[in-house]
Amino acid sequence: MLEVRDLVKDFGGVRAVDHCSLDVMPGTITGLIGPNGAGKTTLFNLISGFHKLTAGTITFLGKRIDGMEAHETFHAGLVRTFQIPREFKYMTVLENLMLVPANQEGERIWASWFTPWRIAPQERAIERQALETLEFLNLDHLKDEYAANLSGGQKKLLELGRTLMAKPKMILLDEPSAGVSPALTDLLMEDIRRTQEETGITILIIEHNMRVVMSLCDPVIVLSEGRKLMEGTPEEVQRDEEVLRAYLGFSGEASAAAGENTAHETAPNEAEFGETKAGA
Repeated sequence: MLEVRDLVKDFGGVRAVDHCSLDVMPGTITGLIGPNGAGKTTLFNLISGFHKLTAGTITFLGKRIDGMEAHETFHAGLVRTFQIPREFKYMTVLENLMLVPANQEGERIWASWFTPWRIAPQERAIERQALETLEFLNLDHLKDEYAANLSGGQKKLLELGRTLMAKPKMILLDEPSAGVSPALTDLLMEDIRRTQEETGITILIIEHNMRVVMSLCDPVIVLSEGRKLMEGTPEEVQRDEEVLRAYLGFSGEASAAAGENTAHETAPNEAEFGETKAGA
């Protein structure tokens, strides 16, 4: 579904992505992990058109998209979320969702003058879609609440809802559990899983919380120093010596000496490896 080949991105003299190649298969929830500075967010920005690549190709559904702007990839069905939600704070939850669909008749001043009868039916249809999306995400009880008043986890659910309103073919999720309480993280994971199962949307997710990765993702792709280090099941990735070395600087033998259960519990995650949000 998504093919990335020999992708390179230079920022001045710094190479953030270094001949990275990967594939995302349709109908999967694919995890993208790696230590701080591995190039994960830069890769997302390249795929979604927010950054221009230095070299390489990106193909989505058989079509080259590496020359597209962000709004063009959006209309092609490839939609991304951000680590920090970008809601409209002083609009209601429902209004935030209703703004998303493109080409609304009410956006055109000539339509309000000459074809006003088209506007109301379309707005009612969009409102129905928004209410159904809020119900799907268990946010319908907050539809009239200002987005500014939502908790961090609720804002992440709102961001997911706004993404679903675009009817995407593929979603790029950037750290959905960041800043979310454990209880809401569980709810968010379930909503992401249901989104894929019930809609068939393909999902590529950057995540530092390995509990989320282990629960949701298969396969998992590991980046290190701008390159793809490995790809495998969550269990394979968690026990791979190269991955452990990239994160911790020691081999699997050292990890095994601490005990298999301990190794599982201390698998790569943000808190233990000192990950920072900047430069991810």
